[in-house]
Amino acid sequence: MISLDAYRTQWFGNIRGDLLAGLVVALALIPEAIAFSIIAGVDPKVGLYASFSIAVLIAFMGPTAIRASAA
Repeated sequence: MISLDAYRTQWFGNIRGDLLAGLVVALALIPEAIAFSIIAGVDPKVGLYASFSIAVLIAFMGPTAIRASAA
């Protein structure tokens, strides 16, 4: 059985690095979402809302070994 301290270290041990990585990915996603929405012929707000929604959905689904996403 895993102790509570080991569980906390496993999930929250690198929270600073995870937050920094998430911020970098979010900032890199902004121009990409705008560019794809312009190419698709829709308003850039639509691309930003769509990319944000997908990123949040993927974040809450949790990591798996077989999922690959742009977020």
